[in-house]
Amino acid sequence: MASTIFRNKNNVRPKKTGTAKRQRIKVQRNRLIGLGVSEESVDKMTPKEIREMLKYPAKVVASN
Repeated sequence: MASTIFRNKNNVRPKKTGTAKRQRIKVQRNRLIGLGVSEESVDKMTPKEIREMLKYPAKVVASN
């Protein structure tokens, strides 16, 4: 017989933490700044806008 640990995977799934999210956002901001976007404009962006820009880094470099 299988125990509940093997049948219900939701019990063992790791939980997302706020610390990891803040770290991801910080890394993504630094990547965008490294591609040549000014720090002032990155400060005004939302995390979703930053992720959208990082999907196509060649366009970001070409626009700067």
